[in-house]
This record gives sequence, C-alpha cells and structure tokens, in this order.
Amino acid sequence: SNVFEKSDRGRNMAVIFGDGAGAVVLEATDEKNKGILTTKLHSDGANAEELFLEHPGSRRKERFTPDMLEKGELLPYMNGKHVFVNALKYFPEVIREALTECNLKDEDIQLLIPHQANARITVAVQKEMNLPDEKVVSNIDRYGNTTAASIPIALCEAWEQGRIKEGDLVAMAAFGSGFMWASALIRW
Repeated sequence: SNVFEKSDRGRNMAVIFGDGAGAVVLEATDEKNKGILTTKLHSDGANAEELFLEHPGSRRKERFTPDMLEKGELLPYMNGKHVFVNALKYFPEVIREALTECNLKDEDIQLLIPHQANARITVAVQKEMNLPDEKVVSNIDRYGNTTAASIPIALCEAWEQGRIKEGDLVAMAAFGSGFMWASALIRW
C-alpha cells in the first residue's frame, strides 16, 4: 500500500502545526534596566522521547527506507497528556524563576507572550499567574502552532497592535521537544 494515501498518518501532531517564520532584531542600549533583563533555559533528556522525532535527517547514516516510512518512524511523536502536564508545570516555573532573579512579581508583567503550543496551556498558565486577558498574547486560533516562530510572530503582532509600550515588562516563555523550556524578560 502507498503510505502517502493514508491521510491520518501523523495526525496527532500534524493537525496542530501552522506555517510561519519569525525573527527578532536586537539593538544594544546603555539605558539601565532596559532590554533583556534575564533569560532562563532548562532541559530534561529523561523525557526526550515524549515529544521528539525518532529519525531526524542528521541522525542516520543510512538512507531512509520505505519500511521506516511505513512504520511511521519518520513522523514526529508526542505523548500529548505527558507534554501538557509538564508544560503546565514548567511554564509558570521558568517565568517565575526569571522574575525572582530580577526582584519582580507576576503582577509586574505587562505582557506575557507564551509559545503558542496549545490554547488550554496558555489559559492555564494565565490563570496560575493571575494575569488578565489583556496581559496575555494568544494567536494560536489563527495560525496553529508555528513552533519556533510562534513567539516572534506573537511579539510582532502585539507591537503592531500597540499592546507594548515604552518601559513595559514583557515576559516570553517556551516549552518544547527534548524536553526544553525557557523564558526571557525584556524591559521594552
């Protein structure tokens, strides 16, 4: 059988992804307490196979085979429930780690821009951190999960919409494959 005729192959991941690209251009400043205040990055390889690609192109020495394709070994894998539970734990934790380092609190955030992985995760993090809707950026309903592009796209949209003002504290956070999670605090 032709594996490409199976429209549901990889559906547990494919339905959530959108297409997008984003970049942020930074400029140095001498102004105190402005710009990137801190960044945090963590990983836990013990959970790597809960959200991963078994055979990325650079990992294999031999060529891809039809058998690998038939078995689904070339498709990304996600244990959705496990990823969801860990994202709910690590998103607020890594944001608060950055806030604590800067002697700031949840309520000091003017805008939270999370990785747009799942609207339920964003809402749960928003609730956990007691942030009102106007302090949280969400565009997953329009684009899906654009993976690494989601924060730059959301940041650009927030800026274009006038949601970021001079002096605002902007918190960004991400959680993804490997498991890896990170945050950054920026004083605009």
